[in-house]
Amino acid sequence: MKILHINTEKTWRGGEQQLLNLLQGLKERNISSHLVCQPDSPLEKKAKKADIKVLPVGMRGEGDLIASFHCRRLINRFNYDIIHSHTSHAHTLAFFASLGKKAKRLVTRRVDFSIFRHSFLHLSGIKYRFMADYYIAISRKIKDVLVDDGISAKRIFVAHSGINPERFVSASMDPLISEFALKKNDPVVVNVAHLAGHKGQEYLVRAIPLVLERIPNARFFIVGAGELMDKLHSLANSLGLDQRLVFSGFRSDVGSFYQIADLFVMSSVQEGLGTAVLDALALGKPVVATNSGGIPEIIQDGVTGKLVEAANPAALAHGIMEMLTSREKATRMAVRGQMRVLKDFTIDAMVEKNVAVYRHILADMP
Repeated sequence: MKILHINTEKTWRGGEQQLLNLLQGLKERNISSHLVCQPDSPLEKKAKKADIKVLPVGMRGEGDLIASFHCRRLINRFNYDIIHSHTSHAHTLAFFASLGKKAKRLVTRRVDFSIFRHSFLHLSGIKYRFMADYYIAISRKIKDVLVDDGISAKRIFVAHSGINPERFVSASMDPLISEFALKKNDPVVVNVAHLAGHKGQEYLVRAIPLVLERIPNARFFIVGAGELMDKLHSLANSLGLDQRLVFSGFRSDVGSFYQIADLFVMSSVQEGLGTAVLDALALGKPVVATNSGGIPEIIQDGVTGKLVEAANPAALAHGIMEMLTSREKATRMAVRGQMRVLKDFTIDAMVEKNVAVYRHILADMP
């Protein structure tokens, strides 16, 4: 089988990491895969370093017919069996590039937003119903959203994202203890996510004063960058959080923040799956997360972590306080969560599920 993967992102986020993991896994299995991505993007550099066949194409949006033409030339040259798109814009480019070709069009969907969320005159319905043959949803929740939006369930496969459980095992916490003057008995609560509305950090910030009323020595870290940084800073200042809350911005040592955490918090309002939760559980860290998106497919309330209502600062605060004051119970949940990650959410499991989808698609081809 020959697979062409297309990703239009110029930046590096979770979807790009998952794609790189997939490409490396396919290479290990001797499955021929090429990657079309933006020139000089982080994905191009990392994929080349991993000895993946990279075919850079400048892509200026989903209506870039020149980019589609370049992709079509590659399809003609290499005779791919499947065109696997990994972004929304790639979805459209792949359609025009492969018109009239035998290759099947597959799209990975990583968000639990309705396809009509930003759709003009509901034109996304045409795109999703007729411009791809199959979909991979990274959670059952995403599949449910696609089905509710009118996509046949028979065309949608579920393949959960996977992580490397050893990724942050060797990260050292010592530099952060020094940098932030952490005291031994100060409970540390960490959130790692892009600063965007659907990640729900506003509700976490509003929950912090409620936690500090009961646990005044707690320290909070929100790790990541994004468009809401200034707004969240202003909110924190208005609540007088001072040094109890640190916005770290983008950090290359994110693993060290997981290591210092006594508790990991995922505050998302919408979430495709939540690989940050997987990373925390892989290290045996207790987790409080919102009951949104695909998160409940990882966290079983009271078993592998604590689930709370989304967009509810009081509920989030209560969950944080419960886990910080019931350490033995929290630790037992974390151990069970770690076992679940090692069983069902590894990179190897993710790659195998994608390969199974490819084989199913090829078996259906004339």
